Amino acid sequence: MKIAMWSGPRNLSTAMMYAFAARGDCAVWDEPFYAAYLAATGIDHPMSAEVIAAGKTDPAKVAAACLGPNPDGKPLWYQKHMTLHMIPGFDRGFLRGLTNVFLIRHPARVVASYSRKRESPTLADIGFAQQTELFDQVADMTGVTPVVVDSEDIRANPATSLRALCAALNIPFTENMLRWPAGPKPFDGAWAPHWYNAVHASTGFDAPEGPLPDLAPEYARLVEAALPHYDRLRQYALGA
Repeated sequence: MKIAMWSGPRNLSTAMMYAFAARGDCAVWDEPFYAAYLAATGIDHPMSAEVIAAGKTDPAKVAAACLGPNPDGKPLWYQKHMTLHMIPGFDRGFLRGLTNVFLIRHPARVVASYSRKRESPTLADIGFAQQTELFDQVADMTGVTPVVVDSEDIRANPATSLRALCAALNIPFTENMLRWPAGPKPFDGAWAPHWYNAVHASTGFDAPEGPLPDLAPEYARLVEAALPHYDRLRQYALGA
């Protein structure tokens, strides 16, 4: 099985990748389209040159690789995808060959976290609009409503939420998903030194999230624009 987990940045996405890697039966791939996205758009991201140098810049080759043999012959392959990387012009036909799942997080938490790493984010930077577009596209392609999981639910009760996710994917749950070793991982993307400081300090999922953060007016407006997209997918989330 090839599991494509689609989220925006700062959605608990790296911790989820670590959880699946900790299973032992699952290979992982960190943001396959990142280099292609940067090469195609010219957007200035932290460590852009390193990301492009380390990755595949031809989106067709990335898509083909996503559909290729699972690494090391493992039965599961978890692909951590960013919704914002699927820009117009990138063929999405490969989605038919993947088991697509959508990881969501309240936009206030996303914006608060993202703005600490990169200033002045836009709606396009945080991936909410692209996420609902991809969700609808996958539903149209497959005739089935894709699985949605909310990071807030995972933080509130990791074992219950991951057990429900595994059941929805028809794969066995293992307690191994709840713990991983601290520090960098060999499968981290080239951008990890900038983005992964907190998750490198972790050995499992953090405690339940507290109240929503207070944000400056310009960030509050960004949250307001993203919120309808979050609310739309939240209705489909496991346990909602």
